[in-house]
Amino acid sequence: MKSRTLGALAIALASCATAQPFNDAPPNAPHQRPSFPEQTRAPEIEEGVTLVREVIADGLQHPWAVDQLPDGGWIVTERPGRMRIISPQGGVFAPVRGLPEVDARRQGGLLDVLIAPDFDRTSRVWWSYAEPRGNGRNGTSVATGLLSEDRSTMTEVEVIFRQMPGWASTAHYGSRLVWDADGALFVTTGERSQPQARRLAQDLTTHIGKILRIAPMGGAAAGNPDIEGAEPEIWSWGHRNVQAAARAPDGALWAIEHGARGGDELNRVLPGRNYGWPVITYGEDYNGRPIGDGITASEGMEQPVYYWDPVIAPSGMAFYEGDMFPEWQGSILVGGLAGQALVRLTLTNGRVSGEARYLQGQGRVRDVDVARDGSVMIVTDAAEGALIRLTPAD
Repeated sequence: MKSRTLGALAIALASCATAQPFNDAPPNAPHQRPSFPEQTRAPEIEEGVTLVREVIADGLQHPWAVDQLPDGGWIVTERPGRMRIISPQGGVFAPVRGLPEVDARRQGGLLDVLIAPDFDRTSRVWWSYAEPRGNGRNGTSVATGLLSEDRSTMTEVEVIFRQMPGWASTAHYGSRLVWDADGALFVTTGERSQPQARRLAQDLTTHIGKILRIAPMGGAAAGNPDIEGAEPEIWSWGHRNVQAAARAPDGALWAIEHGARGGDELNRVLPGRNYGWPVITYGEDYNGRPIGDGITASEGMEQPVYYWDPVIAPSGMAFYEGDMFPEWQGSILVGGLAGQALVRLTLTNGRVSGEARYLQGQGRVRDVDVARDGSVMIVTDAAEGALIRLTPAD
């Protein structure tokens, strides 16, 4: 199939960037205190790494997620409802046909994408999206299908998960997809933002504000926690809006969720645990008032490993495992929307020991992936967004 560009495909190097300072911004909730040292505002990492920023494809309309294909190309979603294949050389194919309808209002649309570990043999792809449910309602859904050999069409499409209940909201869909070590699929959701809906993050009879673990072709995965009265897909609950998740080198699931004004939080997500929203949280509501009773801790609810106030607005996450940035081994890489940055966190004994930010002010980073050659790939969320490769300067 012929490909076409969506703008200047940058073979030239666009810019270089080093780590930049950030910890001088005051918090929104200065009266709150962390529960343990370096739970927030970890020391800024001082290093000599300079990133080279190379635009692989631009002119993408609000790209949301990226995953690498076996041939070195990329599969990218665009929020209005398009999925595109980008060749290793940067050619952008016409939108893939055969996808289901999406509700693309505000934060909705076509969201995450994930290829099968055996894609070379099966051509199978999974994606999440805001699915219209009628009468103004919608919800996060996950579908799977087979990508045709010429990369033009998705066939044998099946919807394998629907967040229930549907809700008349255009926000907080969550929606990262992550494989676990046993071949099950983690699906993150949001709590739909509205005051009535946010309370359902604590209701185990709903999928609102949860992380789910499902079988690849649908249904609850074997080995999920046995929680009395809960939907069988539930892995954890009490989440606000999880748009960043990744599996660590040791197999553990980590996730980062959006707070309101403050309260973005990093969690090591354990089965059958309650992560607190909206009962406990850091930061404050958008109107400047406390959220709930304004408390940050409660018995039976997990503390975040790390939180941000002010927020970075996290979206997209990867653990770095590669040869190109040897000093980054084991680091968490996170996209920042409001932060307009690539954020790097170092971990020591399960705690955040340092933080660095790169590319500040160069666009909203919506997703992060590590290519097989060790370069770091990001997509920027804009009406004219881009797929960008980051490599170290010589």
